[in-house]
Amino acid sequence: MAQIALTTSAALFPFNRGAKQWTNLFPRFSKRYGTNISLFMSYRKKGVRFVASDATGRNGGVPEISDGETAPRSYVWPDKKKPRVCILGGGFGGLYTALRLESLVWPDDKKPQVLLVDQSERFVFKPMLYELLSGEVDAWEIAPRFLDLLANTSVQFCQDRVKLLHPYDHFRMNGPSGSSFGGTVLLESGLLIEYDWLVLALGAESKLDVVPGASEFALPFSNLEDARKVDSKLRRLERRNFGKFSPIRVAVVGCGYSGVELAATVAERLQSRGIVQAINVETTICPTAPPGNREAALKVLSSREVQLLLGYFVRCIRRVDNVEASENMTGSGAVPGIAAEHDHETYTLELQPAQRGLQSQILEADLVLWTVGSKPPLPQLEPHDKPHELPLNGRGQAETDETLRVKGHPRIFALGDSSSLRDSNGKLLPATAQVAFQQADFTGWNLWAAINDRPLLPFRFQNLGEMMTLGRNDAAISPSFIEGLTLEGPIGHTARKIAYLIRLPTDEHRLKVGISWLTKSAIESVASLQSNLTKVLSGS
Repeated sequence: MAQIALTTSAALFPFNRGAKQWTNLFPRFSKRYGTNISLFMSYRKKGVRFVASDATGRNGGVPEISDGETAPRSYVWPDKKKPRVCILGGGFGGLYTALRLESLVWPDDKKPQVLLVDQSERFVFKPMLYELLSGEVDAWEIAPRFLDLLANTSVQFCQDRVKLLHPYDHFRMNGPSGSSFGGTVLLESGLLIEYDWLVLALGAESKLDVVPGASEFALPFSNLEDARKVDSKLRRLERRNFGKFSPIRVAVVGCGYSGVELAATVAERLQSRGIVQAINVETTICPTAPPGNREAALKVLSSREVQLLLGYFVRCIRRVDNVEASENMTGSGAVPGIAAEHDHETYTLELQPAQRGLQSQILEADLVLWTVGSKPPLPQLEPHDKPHELPLNGRGQAETDETLRVKGHPRIFALGDSSSLRDSNGKLLPATAQVAFQQADFTGWNLWAAINDRPLLPFRFQNLGEMMTLGRNDAAISPSFIEGLTLEGPIGHTARKIAYLIRLPTDEHRLKVGISWLTKSAIESVASLQSNLTKVLSGS
């Protein structure tokens, strides 16, 4: 399954210091904001910055102390009495939680005001990013704008990045000094949001820093911008190699669901014009997949001549520059941008064996696609022994109880890649769209229960099966309710598209996309019929 990878990032988290020692260092701020000041440090590459706030968090909340910067401006909620819910991240977890809150029945004085924050203007249905490369879908179908999706709701949207989080619910259930709010969020634009309830649905980012050269020369494939970059690079390679006999060489690092889906899609697109090599440290592809899905994928990869290099890990990636531009392209009258397309960069990948009996290898590639590993944007916090900090596991995910509330923080919920939760067997839940989709439903309900003083429900993941795309007219589905059944080929492809159509976020968007897909299918059917008739007539 395509991993949920959401874009909003939390880069800074505060920690308390003694107030008195800071008033001596910054007397003018103590006079302005009072002597009861808590000061926070935020570490950055270019040094240390300080952030101060009064103890109650009211009257402007967290003004930054930084040369040349003004104090943050506060976000004004429409109603001063109704609960305020701030959702950070607009992927499956965040957006679907907001829509779930909107669909519930609330008492008039309890319906919360909901603000959704994401760094992108578009929601991305990530399991269908591969169809952008194959040309099967248009960007608007799987990446609609948040403003369009939320147009008929009371949910407000803010396009911004998270800079600093200051929770107060670690003091007591209702915050310090009897206040009713849960804390504040500071955005990079300087907007300060005071909330009663917070939802962390920040997703995950591709982890490229584990292998030398990967962050510089490999392209990840986890969001809309990644998909556009890969498509653009493939287009340039296709133009460069048009009419030539040299194939386009593509290396895909990782043979989990994402890597296999990407390798199958790219191989189908390039056909005889390309060579696709997929590398995996395991000795099999999709090791956690149902046997039916794995067998269907192996069959498709074999038919498209995808070379599998199993039992290897990438040691490093290097670039080899080859300038193919001719002199007349760099002379006077050259069209801007055309010469750049003739600059050909190739890469070498050093492969080390992870299994005995294998030899080291060196691969050459025109394009390196990276699908291995991910990291939540929640950072490690310093110091680790402070009870008010968010408890994080080794991967940087917030530890939650079974109701999806962050441990020690009754007013903060976390889900998807931002949370660490185990199933009934003690295994960590996978980072898939299916998990985040189900957790959003529970998070919305538990927020309703918490606001209305009702018991919260423990989350129980229900595995509905697994799906993977293998090309324009090929997919594999293994539903969990029928053991041993795998739908593959055109039937699996159709079933997968119907399943994802049902899971699109709103009725209006489902209707638009459904009409678009039916229209495209009808056009393709007519074109196929005409092609077959032409062949029959020409043969006669």
